Amino acid sequence: MEVTLLSQTLGRRRDNWRANWKSHLRTFVLAAVVVLGIQAWQTRAVPKGLARNMEVLLVQLDGTISKSTLQDWRALHPGRPVALHFWADWCPICRTEENSITRLAADWPVLTVAMQSGPSDHVRKVLHKRELPWNATVDERGGTTHSFGFQAVPAFVVIDARGNLRTPTMGYTTEIGMRLRLLWASMFNV
Repeated sequence: MEVTLLSQTLGRRRDNWRANWKSHLRTFVLAAVVVLGIQAWQTRAVPKGLARNMEVLLVQLDGTISKSTLQDWRALHPGRPVALHFWADWCPICRTEENSITRLAADWPVLTVAMQSGPSDHVRKVLHKRELPWNATVDERGGTTHSFGFQAVPAFVVIDARGNLRTPTMGYTTEIGMRLRLLWASMFNV
């Protein structure tokens, strides 16, 4: 008897959903428009076109620190899109993305930019303490982050194989969202 009652309840809910699917679709579309609108507003200052070349202070995985440029780092990954992930050691949302960035960096070239997180030695210690095997550059004053049009962290942008900025996002980004952006840039490199 309980199984029959449960079956009837589930059947009514299914029938109700079927009868109101257009309403559910409208709600989903409205939510998507709002989210995309907020994202467009947040990233409105991100420049279009080619990513500017910049000097970077690279904190290597072995703890060494070297100077390079974004263009030289990208040259290590010819024909592939790369990702820039802007973060800060004091940012709680950035902490929630750490595992996603680590897994992403295992499959795609990712350069992380430590914004206002102190000098390179401090960034190196944070990476070591948190066991983050990231390629990182130091942005002590936030100038690099701001030059990419981001006013807050976390932020994420793809640079396609031709050097163009693609699909910038600010705020929490899911791992699947990051992967899809990189896949999109590799498939539709126009």
